[in-house]
Amino acid sequence: MDYEVLALLGQYNLRVLNGWYWQLFTSMFVHINLVHLMGNMLFLLIYGSRGEEFFSKIEFLTIYFLSGLAGNILSLLGGLHMVSAGASGALFGLFGANVIYAHSSMKESIVGALIYSLFMFIFTMGANVNLFAHFGGLIVGLLIGYILSKTRSIIE
Repeated sequence: MDYEVLALLGQYNLRVLNGWYWQLFTSMFVHINLVHLMGNMLFLLIYGSRGEEFFSKIEFLTIYFLSGLAGNILSLLGGLHMVSAGASGALFGLFGANVIYAHSSMKESIVGALIYSLFMFIFTMGANVNLFAHFGGLIVGLLIGYILSKTRSIIE
């Protein structure tokens, strides 16, 4: 992808801090290249399908956007000239919500879910990977999934 397009539609931290707040959202829909897009689509197919079983449409969208936003806000720690794009924060949020919800709603220890989440986080480390977005999205997804599992168990 052309750098200027990426700096316009992705998240360019310097621009976000100068008022281009909309980049915190648009960057969730921009990808660096076709391989990046296909990898995220595969992740979405797996954990999005599972999330559709666990969560209502509103809950699903809330998890997706709050996790993506949290990941992008945390990405501001990457420095003024960091430019990033992708749905990784949102997808890690869906992953975290799915894993913790499944364990918690089945009355299993959430330690296994947290270990699995940590493993997935470590597995995705690599050059040019926005670990801030992954971590921020994962934490928010874990929290929302846990809260949803606990509120439903109280209601039931």
